[in-house]
Amino acid sequence: MTEISGQGHLRAGATAVVTEAYAFACMRCGYGWEQAYEIEHHVDADGRTFVLYVADGRVVPSPLNRPTCHSCDGHLVRILRPGRVASARDAAHRGRRVPAAGPVEAPWTPKGPAPLP
Repeated sequence: MTEISGQGHLRAGATAVVTEAYAFACMRCGYGWEQAYEIEHHVDADGRTFVLYVADGRVVPSPLNRPTCHSCDGHLVRILRPGRVASARDAAHRGRRVPAAGPVEAPWTPKGPAPLP
């Protein structure tokens, strides 16, 4: 998901802001989470372009370089399109109910099991 924000959301020196969201799944512990980022495009004094990733109002490292699991601090993290973690959680909570087992019917004989044919 990518959105280009208007000029009203720019920090000092930013030329554009793009909003992107990602879903993450840790392959080590199974934890999943989602995060939206404002990606600010800047130009330094020498004319070189660079970007800043901003999450929850704080500048953070790029989540694409070396993502870290929020649960186990592992780095074996898969990056997915947004909504994948939420849809997996919804499916898990939707009620994949296994029907309750009914009574088991087995022939009963007072002298023990019937002989095999």
